[in-house]
Amino acid sequence: QVQLVESGGGLVQAGGSLRLSCAPSGSVFRINDMGWYRQAPGKQRELVATITSGGSTNYAESVKGRFTISRDNAKNTVYLQMNSLKPEDTAVYYCNANIIVLVGYKTLERWGQGTLVTVSS
Repeated sequence: QVQLVESGGGLVQAGGSLRLSCAPSGSVFRINDMGWYRQAPGKQRELVATITSGGSTNYAESVKGRFTISRDNAKNTVYLQMNSLKPEDTAVYYCNANIIVLVGYKTLERWGQGTLVTVSS
């Protein structure tokens, strides 16, 4: 029932910045690890960045130094700050999380619907 909702995608010029947000559609008990993935047309979905519940981060080599993943546990929200964007960053970005729901404390893996990021050259 609980879904992840993403926002912040759009069209930006190369060198510009964009901030993506992702949060559950309703109340949850807790969210463990969260991550951002992206998929370009004709390409496999790839990991962009992950962040643990404790705040430890991991980045794909291609985005290191440019992207920053963060989370606000009080809001159950994860962010992806994207700076110095390049045309090759163009893709649909998806957030992923393991959500512990309130009813029965079940753990559910959820993917967001995706938000399109287009970087023009």
